[in-house]
Amino acid sequence: MNIYTIADVEARWISCPIPEAHQHVSDFGKISSFDMTLVTVTLEDGTKGYGEAKAAVGSMGSCDSLALVIERELKPQLVGQDARQINRIWSLLYNGSRQGYAEQHGRSFHVLGRRGLWISAMSGIDLALWDLAGKRLNSPVLDIIGGPIRDRMNGYASGGWADAGNIGTQLKSYVDRGFKAVKMRIGVMDDTVSNSVARVTAARAAVGPDIDIMVDAHGTYNGAEAREFSRRTEDLNLRWFEEPVSADSRKAMTNIRSHTSMPISMGESEFTCFDFQDLIDRDAADILQPDMAICGGFSEGLKISALAVSNQLELAPHCWGSAFSFVAGLTLGFASPAAKVIEFSLGANPLLRDLVQENIDAEDGSFEPPAGAGWGLTLNEDFVSEFGR
Repeated sequence: MNIYTIADVEARWISCPIPEAHQHVSDFGKISSFDMTLVTVTLEDGTKGYGEAKAAVGSMGSCDSLALVIERELKPQLVGQDARQINRIWSLLYNGSRQGYAEQHGRSFHVLGRRGLWISAMSGIDLALWDLAGKRLNSPVLDIIGGPIRDRMNGYASGGWADAGNIGTQLKSYVDRGFKAVKMRIGVMDDTVSNSVARVTAARAAVGPDIDIMVDAHGTYNGAEAREFSRRTEDLNLRWFEEPVSADSRKAMTNIRSHTSMPISMGESEFTCFDFQDLIDRDAADILQPDMAICGGFSEGLKISALAVSNQLELAPHCWGSAFSFVAGLTLGFASPAAKVIEFSLGANPLLRDLVQENIDAEDGSFEPPAGAGWGLTLNEDFVSEFGR
């Protein structure tokens, strides 16, 4: 028996209903559940590593297809591999049968699935392999890659769906928990740009001038609407304007950034460092937001961090998911010179709070470096049994 050899790979769709009293409504509709694909990589000695793959950038989404990609397409390539060779495994899954050429020539010869569910599936596997790496060495992943560059990291409270009459109260409840930065949703859910402006204006009046406010349109404005919103809110000193237009509208994104002094952030639905290089080449963003359960995993997050550093851009990992992608994003934030704040969900998210036994929460609005072997998380098996599909 080789203790480093991968013996099994399992993907399980976890879907946890959200009680109606805690549901919110956004452009994604009424959020009635939180969903993820839990990826488990087991070694021959029985050691297990856990990761998360996401089929949707928001809270809800069917994970049937994603689980099938992992178990039927990727698992046969993984069983028998040495789990220590994380870089080589990533390259194998990305290049497929042409992996030999990739190793020989020093560049990618990617399979057709170089974006989309294939990369999300790879993300979950990659996170699980890093978890195993930390467990083998009895060390946090953060320490394996060189340790933190800061003692604490400020979080920003991510929520903000209330109407103009109630958004101030909602965001102030986040500030009362110690957060010095808050994020609210805008865009097509407001019906008109004027309604979005009214809600943000009410938010600023409620929290005062010293609290950072981020706004997230989920890519739902068109170019003209995004420019109008940014023009009408310039004096509100917003921390950033997230996903103003569709991620497909690269030219519009560049145009919006060139017409406002407001920082533009994006990246939660981008795949691999190649997408982020494209954003940089197009001058489309001030802040890069990779999601560790979507972009290609922690391995790809490290590459994206390097792009942010070398281009003097900010890195702000997207952390709207389970405890596993949150800790992976937090780890990347602590390790990257380009990161300043980390997203922390204030919505009803049982995958962040109940999937693992550890209590994940901010202390006075900030976080300490992750501790414990691997991601430092202990799976709540009862939760998985109850909500696994």
